[in-house]
Amino acid sequence: MRRCLRLLAVSCLAAGCASTAGVSERGEVIRRILPSTVQLRAEREGGGRRAASGVVLASDSKSGRSWIVTTRHFLDPPRPQEIYVSMPRRKGRVKAVVSAVSSEIDLAVIEVEGVELPPVRFKEVVQLGDEVWVVAFPWGRRLTLASGVVSQIASQEGEVAVEGMARMVDASVSYGASGGGVFDAVSGALVGIVEGYRTARVAVPEAPDRVLQVPVPGETTVISSGLIFRFLLASGLEFLIPK
Repeated sequence: MRRCLRLLAVSCLAAGCASTAGVSERGEVIRRILPSTVQLRAEREGGGRRAASGVVLASDSKSGRSWIVTTRHFLDPPRPQEIYVSMPRRKGRVKAVVSAVSSEIDLAVIEVEGVELPPVRFKEVVQLGDEVWVVAFPWGRRLTLASGVVSQIASQEGEVAVEGMARMVDASVSYGASGGGVFDAVSGALVGIVEGYRTARVAVPEAPDRVLQVPVPGETTVISSGLIFRFLLASGLEFLIPK
């Protein structure tokens, strides 16, 4: 009986250690990915303003420059505007300029000077159901972390894919989250960035004339790291590809 109790105690202690280790590893991944996602704002002529998120691709300690990938639609339609970047754990904001814009994919790269930010690593191949973290600034406000899974894999017509480049995740997002990082929950590598999200029109019983646009779970679209990789190569920005 005593031996059984001792074995049970050892087993419980081991399980506790495993649980604590899991929480510690998850916290370490989160702490590593948060500084690589930034908040973007565009101030346009005439008073128009837009908000989005972005992910740090690379930085150069010698020149003090950092490059950030985001969605092209944040900059559309092209017109005179000032772009600013705000960073976690840093006060104030810095001005940015556009380095490259894709004509085929909803992607753009902007550049900031005087700030060296921690870049991400890429992960191109994921599996359906892989756990992810989505880091962004919904509504152009506070830094937000949401958990989810890869809910759809990019595939050719007629192909049933369970492994490949991520196309959708089930984490709900909202305006301002476009360009936010979608990170593998285990390694912290970048799976892609948020492209957009599908919404459903929901009527408000107390106000029949009012309709809410509610994000549809499982249908947050993603621009995969593989597509970002190809965009950088096509734009002559291969030096920005994370090692």
